Amino acid sequence: MNRARTLATLAYVAISVSCVAPARAAGTAQPAQDSDQTLRAMRDEMARSKTRLELKIPGTEQPVRPYYVEYRLLDLDIREIVAEFGTLVSSTQGRNRFMNVEARVGGYKLDSSNFIGDESFRGFIGSQGSVGIDRDYDSLRQDLWIATDQAFKQAVETYSRKQAYLSSLARQSNIDDFSQTQPVQVIEPLVVADWSNRSWEQEAREASATLRLFPDIYESRVTYYLVSATEYLLTSEGTEIRTNRTYAAVEAGMNTLASDGMPLNHLYAAYAPKAGDLPSVDAVRKGLNVSASELMALRAAKPAEDYTGPVLFEARAAAPLLAQVLGPAMSGSRPPLAFQPVVEQMLSGLGGKSDWTGRIGARVLPASVSLVDDPGAREFHGTPLLGGYAVDDEGVRAQKVTVVDNGNLKELLMSRRPGPDSNQSNGHGRSGFLGDAKATMSNLFFNASDTMSPADLKKKFLDECRTEKLEYCIVVREMDNPAISLLHQEDFSELLASFGGGAGTGDRLPVLIYKVYPENGREEIIRGARVIGLNTRALRNLAGVGNDNFAYNYMQSQLAGFAGTALGAFGSAQGGLPASVVAPSLLFGELEVRGARGEPKRLPLLPAPPLTAGR
Repeated sequence: MNRARTLATLAYVAISVSCVAPARAAGTAQPAQDSDQTLRAMRDEMARSKTRLELKIPGTEQPVRPYYVEYRLLDLDIREIVAEFGTLVSSTQGRNRFMNVEARVGGYKLDSSNFIGDESFRGFIGSQGSVGIDRDYDSLRQDLWIATDQAFKQAVETYSRKQAYLSSLARQSNIDDFSQTQPVQVIEPLVVADWSNRSWEQEAREASATLRLFPDIYESRVTYYLVSATEYLLTSEGTEIRTNRTYAAVEAGMNTLASDGMPLNHLYAAYAPKAGDLPSVDAVRKGLNVSASELMALRAAKPAEDYTGPVLFEARAAAPLLAQVLGPAMSGSRPPLAFQPVVEQMLSGLGGKSDWTGRIGARVLPASVSLVDDPGAREFHGTPLLGGYAVDDEGVRAQKVTVVDNGNLKELLMSRRPGPDSNQSNGHGRSGFLGDAKATMSNLFFNASDTMSPADLKKKFLDECRTEKLEYCIVVREMDNPAISLLHQEDFSELLASFGGGAGTGDRLPVLIYKVYPENGREEIIRGARVIGLNTRALRNLAGVGNDNFAYNYMQSQLAGFAGTALGAFGSAQGGLPASVVAPSLLFGELEVRGARGEPKRLPLLPAPPLTAGR
């Protein structure tokens, strides 16, 4: 181990890099009608890196060279409009270009990636930074040259540290670090963002003004996001990608306090593949009015009590629930190698390790259920789906994957990071904003051959309540997304402190939950509940499945430490990865619901001022 660390130190002290500053010369020709110089600069710098990039380390005979180099570049145009109670808070539009360079040392079997050392996580993180927005050839080559140099040096040091750590293990994994794939060339025409077809600032004002009708809402925020991105990928294997991605969102969070000081929050969210497909201002106002009315009902509701028994998730809640539970489970890639055991414990606590790996062929869901992830799907019964793409973020063509068939696990979602069950990517290596590419769902379809109508499922639910002689049973109508509903970072941090540790074992956050009394069907909204222990094992024993499929569009979180975990479903358009889940209502025979916990907050000393013009 000491010798390996010494070599790593020498590599930094006495290193000699034969890659010199790029010459101002013409490179590969672009089509005459395409003025974008980005690909030409990337091609020319890649060609030079492949032939001339090496490190000469004292005491070694052969120079070290990267076996794989990857250039990723994101040209991002974002417009963001924020309004509160009918007043415009901010309206910004900005264009930026970011690059990420990754160099790998070693080989496909063992390389410098996916290692969490004693200093920091160094897997899948190359040299990153912003570049000029003018698509200038010379400037970009200069930036790529510097970034490649830094990424390569870092890879050499990481590889040495990783080898040293592996040499201390009694048993090493035989799973490869990186899978080979056929090069892909996909060059789409450039798309320029055009958001002039609607008056977005006026829509934000009008939509947010709806919440003025609810004076007991203490804070609210309505945000319109319009995103247009051109993504570039060039690899030393020969892959060349230029694709366009657009999406738009309206996200709103609102909060209040109950009379006993319990904090309450609610949300509204709508997404579309293109800005013009967003709901009209009247539709947004209607949605906000519904959410605000539900929040006021929560404010007047009684706190939840501890409960164990049947729980019915209506389709509107079942789809986001499945996004939370199945997201980590379907990833077949091996987690990073950790120098410290506490890191693996943290990943397990957040649900960052799949409990379906090693179970191919086993029954993981009811025998009537199938799971299909289809990046090629564009809509479901007229509702556009967000998660589609043609080529993933590692340059592998998207594939439709049947994850579960008749309850049996057939295949997991794979990136180019192999796992125990597969050493090949099936086109699901996804990331947002140049983040780490992970095996991630796109458009997930939860299908069942044995289903019931919503009325029959509700009847079965109530019959089970009567059979168990329960005073009431629980219906969940909507799940929370604290990344949207909570408006302050301190509130989000407080939630994570109490909730994050249980997310991997099945803690779930409903926002609309009701008691249903079986003797007469009366419903009563309650607040402050949390569902406990709802994991993939609970899904295996579903008591009933509806036929009321609901298309749920959402953003997967790309925050460091969240992506790929049970917290990954808590994302927003500000930095999320688009995805969709199509699912029906689900009936669980027995779940635990925990009543209200936590310290109340002090109520305001004065009532809120009226939301009317001063006189």
